[in-house]
Amino acid sequence: MKVSLQPTLNDVNLDAHQATSQRQLAVSISAIANNSQRQVPLNLCLILDQSGSMKGQPIETVKQAAQTLVDRLQPDDRLSIVVFDHRAKVLVPNQTVNNPDYIKRQIDRLYAEGGTAIDEGLKLGIEELGKGKKEAISQAFLLTDGENEHGDNDRCLKLAQLAASYNLTLNTLGFGDYWNQDVLEKIADAGGGGLSYIQHPEQILDEFGRLFDRIQAVELTNAYLLLSFIPKVRLAELKPIAQVAPDAIELPVQQDTYGRYTVRLGDLMKDSERVVLANMYISQLPEGRHTIASVQICYDDPSVDRTNLLSDNVPVEINVLRDYKPVNNPQVQHYVLALAKYRQTQLAEQKLQQGDRAGAATMLQTAAKTALQMGDRSAATVLQDNATRLQSGEELSESDRKKTRIVSKTVLQDQE
Repeated sequence: MKVSLQPTLNDVNLDAHQATSQRQLAVSISAIANNSQRQVPLNLCLILDQSGSMKGQPIETVKQAAQTLVDRLQPDDRLSIVVFDHRAKVLVPNQTVNNPDYIKRQIDRLYAEGGTAIDEGLKLGIEELGKGKKEAISQAFLLTDGENEHGDNDRCLKLAQLAASYNLTLNTLGFGDYWNQDVLEKIADAGGGGLSYIQHPEQILDEFGRLFDRIQAVELTNAYLLLSFIPKVRLAELKPIAQVAPDAIELPVQQDTYGRYTVRLGDLMKDSERVVLANMYISQLPEGRHTIASVQICYDDPSVDRTNLLSDNVPVEINVLRDYKPVNNPQVQHYVLALAKYRQTQLAEQKLQQGDRAGAATMLQTAAKTALQMGDRSAATVLQDNATRLQSGEELSESDRKKTRIVSKTVLQDQE
């Protein structure tokens, strides 16, 4: 098992006469599978909302989706199930899946009543997941349809950060139109997972299946990007590093004792890249070819129970020219646009919360144009439609707001 690591500058040429130049560095990272290696067991926890609003078709579909997941797990995989209303309880303690019929009978006991306390479910889920994390790939699916009315949203974020520090990945699924997208996005971003929007009950099965496919592709865990720069290169001061694929996430950056910048990535999948975009400034350099940075990945390999492994250190080079001619990389430009789409949509949401409908509509239009530039027609349609609604005096529905958040973060699967 090793890591595929590819750094690419938006322009590999630099003007020798320029005092300071800005560049974007895209770093593509994925796992390369060794065909002879054994399959690493999964350690999965389902954290399921069973509050009163889930009554009827929603809870029945959740049961069906959970039982379908049980059928896809191997006997040496581990599963736990936590359910919550205004309290939380363990429905299935962490165990190997050697008696799937028993687990399915427990799932059948699910019933909907009470309020919603997401943080209580999250706390119990993390505890159960932690019991089976040795030599396994540990993931949680948190599904809810409501606001955290009986819980503490700040506690949710702290629990997600705690989970990440224990190498546990949290995926969040918002069902219906009345869940809090800010809370679920923060949990997923801090927990290294993905945010999903399930508008209708019949979509639960497909979304569980899609997420399960994704975690089956995980090969390496607890990955960190290590970035080193020469003295004449510095990161931008504001939001210097973000993930841009498979979805947009603002990433916190820390400096280690060696002066390297470290960014936590979490899980690495085979055949699916994580792409990180760094915004940096380069002071004037003499003519010639220069190594301006190096990138490396630190990761854990659960297939051999080894931690803190290091990939090769890959240099980033630039050509400094007196007769400067730009060589723009279209793929990096695509990533720059993806991040711009996300940030423009975030600004639109902030303006809407402040009551600035005209400002929100303008920013949504800008984000729609950005989406069109990168060929993301599905996002452009959603963003422009919502801008038009605001301009005509309409309110955005909860569904409109959820779709806006999702299309800002990623390129939709059904894009044509």
